[in-house]
Amino acid sequence: MRVTSAAVLRVPAVTAMVAAVVLGPGLSAVAEPAPRRIAPEADVSHHGRVSLQDERLGVQLRTGNRGPSPLSDATVRLRFSVPLAAGQRLPQGCLRADSRTVLCGTGPLRVAGAARRTALGLRLTGRPEEVVVRVDTVWNGGASDRNRRNDTYEVLALSTGDAYAF
Repeated sequence: MRVTSAAVLRVPAVTAMVAAVVLGPGLSAVAEPAPRRIAPEADVSHHGRVSLQDERLGVQLRTGNRGPSPLSDATVRLRFSVPLAAGQRLPQGCLRADSRTVLCGTGPLRVAGAARRTALGLRLTGRPEEVVVRVDTVWNGGASDRNRRNDTYEVLALSTGDAYAF
């Protein structure tokens, strides 16, 4: 097998290198780019309840995966229209991103497996009459999700102690 010299094509703002390998009389092969890796697809979904009583906000969240690919982890963002009180403990896997935002990791999500549960008991600053809670997925392990309608919610909870479902 004999290798010929490489030719360089110069086009404005683009330089491409083409290497030809001669396989025999009149036969040659040109190197092709590696195939693109296709991202897995998963349908993350969130459902739950929100309740507000005085300055206490309760959030019960269930996160599932409708597939077709399993996920090693996902991150759920919970944003609140009222700032959270300082100095409170969050469940394992959750952290405060700022005064109005909490991020929670779900852990592995199997396809059509049991939903991951997250329970938050939060104190808010003051005693608001209402709070808006926004729930969405900010990371799903790099998978594509064609149905974002079931992982993005906005819930208004009044300070009645009633549970508002989403």
